[in-house]
Amino acid sequence: MLQKWCLGLLCFLTGASYAAEVCFDELGCFNDLPPWGGTVQRPASVLPWNPEELGTRFLLFTQRNRYYQEIKTDQTIHASNYGGTRKTRFIIPGYLKKGDEDWPQEMCKVMLKWENVNCIAVEWKKGVKTQYAQAANNARVVAAQVASMISFLMGNYKQKADKFHIIGHSLGAHIAGDTGSRITGLARITGLDPSEPYFQDTNASVRLDTSDAAFVDVIHTDGLPFNSKLGLGMSQSVGHIDFYPNGGELMPGCSANKGSPTNLDAIWEGTMRFNDCNHVRAYQYYSESMVKPGGFVGFPCSDKDSFAAGKCFPCANNKCPLMGHRADRFTVTDGISKTKYFLNTGGSEPFGRYSYKMTVTLDGSKWPNPGFMFVALTGNSDSTKEYQLHVGTLMPGSTYEMLFNAEVDVGDVTEVKFRWNNHIFNPMKPKYGASKVELQRGKDNKT
Repeated sequence: MLQKWCLGLLCFLTGASYAAEVCFDELGCFNDLPPWGGTVQRPASVLPWNPEELGTRFLLFTQRNRYYQEIKTDQTIHASNYGGTRKTRFIIPGYLKKGDEDWPQEMCKVMLKWENVNCIAVEWKKGVKTQYAQAANNARVVAAQVASMISFLMGNYKQKADKFHIIGHSLGAHIAGDTGSRITGLARITGLDPSEPYFQDTNASVRLDTSDAAFVDVIHTDGLPFNSKLGLGMSQSVGHIDFYPNGGELMPGCSANKGSPTNLDAIWEGTMRFNDCNHVRAYQYYSESMVKPGGFVGFPCSDKDSFAAGKCFPCANNKCPLMGHRADRFTVTDGISKTKYFLNTGGSEPFGRYSYKMTVTLDGSKWPNPGFMFVALTGNSDSTKEYQLHVGTLMPGSTYEMLFNAEVDVGDVTEVKFRWNNHIFNPMKPKYGASKVELQRGKDNKT
C-alpha cells in the first residue's frame, strides 16, 4: 500500500517523524493537527500507523458458521456465509483485558443463539497494544477500514446503512463513532464505556456523538476522572440514551482503580498491574442483556444520589428503556434524552437485577421491640431469597418501606413471605403481624 507523509505542500515517500499528515490509498489522509492533536484533551500529536502494521481483521460469524470466516473487501466475500438480507452487527474492542482478548468473538456466538444476523468481530490487537496516544490515533485508521468494509458490503449486497449496528468498547466506541461520521445513516451505535483519555470534552468530530447514527446508546461503568481516580471510561453523556449502572463509576464486585495517571501507557499496554474490572463490566453487562434483558431496566433520574435515595422509583407509564441489546426498542420522544438512566446490578454473574419496593405496616403487640424484618417473593416463574427489610426498633402501627433488587425474575408475584425476629431475648414474647403489605414492581409500577 502506498504511504505518503506530507508537510505543508511537500509530500515524501518516507516516514519522516515531523510529518503532519499521512495518506493510505482508499482510506484517505490523517493529520495530527487540532482537534486530533495539540489540544488540552489530546496533548500529543501522533500520526496513526499504516494498515499493515495494524493487522486489522474482520471475522464473520453466522448461524451457519459458529467458527469465524475471515472476510475481506474483495470477491472472496461471496464464498462466505454473509447474508445480504440479514442485519449486520460489528463488534469492536478497545482496551484488551489479559486473558479475555477474544470477547468480541464470544459475544458473536451468544448473539447468534438468539437472532439470525451477520456478526463481525473486528480484530486489531497489534494496533491497540501500544502506547495509549498511538492506539487512540490508530483507531482512526481502523474506523476508515470498518467504513470501507460497510461500503463494500452495501455495494455488493445492495444493503442500506440502516441495516448496520456497531458495538464498540473503550476505544472501539470511538471507532464506531468515527465510522458513523463516514457512513451516513447507520441504524445504531452502542458505546460500551467509551474511553475518557483523549476523548472526553473534545470536539464532537473526535469522539462518539449522536450524529454518528440514528440511535446511539451508551453504557458507562468506569467514569471516575482518570487524572485523579484512573477511570478509563467517560462520564460525559454522548448518546441519545446514556446508562449509568450502579452510578457509572464503581461496579459491585470491583475494587477502585489504583496507580498514577502518568502510568497510562503501562496500564494500556498491560505492563503494569491494573484493576480493569470496572471498564470491562460494560461488555459483560451487554452480553448478559442479550440473554436476560429484563434485568437491566434503566430508571430516568437526575443523578446517582437521587436514584440511590429511591426518588426515581418506579418507572412512570412504562417509560424505562432496557440497557443493552434491546435499548433501541425505546423511543426517545425529543430525539435526544436529556435524562440519564440508572440501575443496579449484582457483583457477579448473573448481573441483572429486578427492582421492587416493599411497604409493610406492622400490627400486633402494643410495645416497641428491637428486631429484624425480612421479605421473600414467590412468583409464577421463580422465587427469591430473603431480603432484609428493616433492622432496628419494630413499632406496631408504623410503616416500613424498602427498595430491593431481586436476583431472579419471579414473573407475576403469587406470594409474599414476611418474617421478623428479635434482636435480643424478650420474655414478653411479642407477636407481630402485618395489617398492610404492598409490593410495587419497578419496571411497570404494578402493585
